[in-house]
Amino acid sequence: MPSKVNVSPQQTPSLSSSRPSVLEKGTKNDPDQAERSTCGKSLGNYFPFSLVGSSIAPPPLRPSFQLNKVKDKGSSNGKGGGTSLTWRDLWVTVDNKKEGRRTILEGLNGYAEPGQVLAVMGPSGCGKSTLLDALAGRLGTNMRKTGEILVNGRKQSLAYGTSAYVIQDDMLMTTLTVREAIYYSAQLQLPNSMSKSEKLERADMVIREMGLQDSINTRIGGGSKKGISGGQRRRVSICIEILTRPALLFLDEPTSGLDSAASYHVMSHIVKLAQKDRSTVVASIHQPSSEVFELFHNLCLLCSGRLVYFGPTVIAQEARGSMITFVVTLLTLMAIGGFPSFVEDMKIFQRERLNGHYGVEAYVIGNTFSSIPYLMVISLIPGAIAYYLAGLQRAFDHFVYFALLLFACMLLVESLMMIVASIVPDFLMGIITGAGVQGVMLLNGGFFRRPDDIPKLFWSGGLTLLQDVCGFLFGGAFKIFVSFIASPLSFLKVIKEPYFWFHALVSDGKKSTSDLGEYLGPFLHSFHGSP
Repeated sequence: MPSKVNVSPQQTPSLSSSRPSVLEKGTKNDPDQAERSTCGKSLGNYFPFSLVGSSIAPPPLRPSFQLNKVKDKGSSNGKGGGTSLTWRDLWVTVDNKKEGRRTILEGLNGYAEPGQVLAVMGPSGCGKSTLLDALAGRLGTNMRKTGEILVNGRKQSLAYGTSAYVIQDDMLMTTLTVREAIYYSAQLQLPNSMSKSEKLERADMVIREMGLQDSINTRIGGGSKKGISGGQRRRVSICIEILTRPALLFLDEPTSGLDSAASYHVMSHIVKLAQKDRSTVVASIHQPSSEVFELFHNLCLLCSGRLVYFGPTVIAQEARGSMITFVVTLLTLMAIGGFPSFVEDMKIFQRERLNGHYGVEAYVIGNTFSSIPYLMVISLIPGAIAYYLAGLQRAFDHFVYFALLLFACMLLVESLMMIVASIVPDFLMGIITGAGVQGVMLLNGGFFRRPDDIPKLFWSGGLTLLQDVCGFLFGGAFKIFVSFIASPLSFLKVIKEPYFWFHALVSDGKKSTSDLGEYLGPFLHSFHGSP
């Protein structure tokens, strides 16, 4: 039975824009530890929808987790049990002459298992490369590391040939071909006990594994010299490092500078290699596409040198989406329970309208306003229970935004059921029709399928244009309303700035008036034709 190491909950860090801001005073036992770096609070002064603008730090996604120290079951590489890597309470500090000792990594915990690929993600300057350097034993002389790094559950240094490190920049001879670069590296790295034919066979094998057969005789090139593509250059660098079949492979930004197709091609070959040789791969990556992200087995998310999340990537994707889907689905489908009252109200309304008591407009407006308090109570009380139990952002402005969106969804469903009750007066058929319409709306609302995977219908183009124009014109107004509720005093100071209302209401602080022409241009062109 593998032993378990309990890890204390991690504090949620704040964002950092550059590496100097993530460096902090002292280490774990340093008396200056209290002087921690904080997020810049300038972001979010206008609108409260960013992490850095929150007055209360959000809770971590994982309050606690357990690290499994996998015992050595065989060889450190090849077809054996593989090599597991575990780090506990890892701190990295650097000596700075001007500002003293600063902290780069703060008490990190994690593990990497054989046959799996661990993704280290986070914003620029959060410590991704420093973590890889610490695990690979490549820290600079002015850096100091504390904590435990265990290889197969034991403290030991990484011997030559057991680990490889692929740096972010491809340092290759531009005049060599792909075959020559890998052959020469094989002659230098592989042991003398292997014959020349065996070394060449090993080089050919890694070329096939990384899919470089078609460009084997092409010069690498670079700069002004034409050669292979950026993705192929990255794969050549990886081929050179995996010639020794290392049990541990560290990759620093393997997809940097590559497009989505090349990034997926590179990472898919790395995942296949890890599963084939039972090797342990740790890769830092900045902004992977959804396809590349799905290739990773585990995720280590960093921010300002501290751990935000560690666990399977599937859980990271589904944890909050499942909660939001459940709340929206449950509360909107509850509107079906009010259908019997709608049917009875419609009968009374038809009688009173025929008698001339009031018109349709008065009934719709009165019914809508009378349901608002009830919907607000449902949005706030059950919404607050589910919101905070799920561990979402604890800042009040985030909850207000969530509650208002939930209220808007329920108001929409109530109006929908009123329409169904007026069209289908039969009780049973009305419930079936209302449930069917809501089911279609949920399936196409982005909860169960991504918007890109939903088929494009012939009438969806006009609705998309309407949605973009309405969001462009009125999206900022909703944020202004929530900002005023969350922090009235700060809001009153901000509105005095020049052109605030224009940027907030029309451009949302990000777009210019020229973007409005991009939205309306195709629509107007369809009516007036070419100029």
